[in-house]
Amino acid sequence: MSLETWLLFSSAALIVILIPGPLSLLMISNSLNYGLARSLPAFAGGVSASIGLLSASALGLGALLLASPTVFRGMQWLGGAYLVYLAWRSWQQADAAPSLSNCATAPIQTRPSSRQLFSRAFGLGASNPKDMLFFAAFLPQFISHAQPLSGQLLLMIVTWALLDLCCKLLYGCAALTCADYLRSGRGQRYFNRGSALLFACAGVAAFLPR
Repeated sequence: MSLETWLLFSSAALIVILIPGPLSLLMISNSLNYGLARSLPAFAGGVSASIGLLSASALGLGALLLASPTVFRGMQWLGGAYLVYLAWRSWQQADAAPSLSNCATAPIQTRPSSRQLFSRAFGLGASNPKDMLFFAAFLPQFISHAQPLSGQLLLMIVTWALLDLCCKLLYGCAALTCADYLRSGRGQRYFNRGSALLFACAGVAAFLPR
């Protein structure tokens, strides 16, 4: 892959990644509720999901989903159900939102484990078949048939993963700039309930006929 093509791919990927979505919202929520360092497993889970979808698209699974509406619809329903589950969890967090002072003294066992944070983010990122179809359509635009395919795909996957991680950390850091309000009892309740409504709307939309 030439430098010009790589820069073009990186610019296009950065624009796509910066568009907020359910996974970005989850990263912000985790950073506010548990802190940036404590949320690193969630960041890793989200990036791992992107790597998995990119790799699956590169192996042709995106074309398989495109050719099988039944499989695609089934994955949409699974993703929708997971979003509804996240909405329920966010609403629960809103009902139990403590004040900032109480957060500092909350028992550590009440917080999700690193494995739970990772699996929630990975599940949300991997449960959207539209991302796989997007990658299947997006990657070929930057591939040269005159060069080895494996090296180009590897470079694009690594580039996307690094940009994805940086953007997720950026969202987390941005949320912490207004953490004093958002971590207060009222601010945290408003944010978690707003997150729950957005998750629920996105989940319900997955069940609607297209």
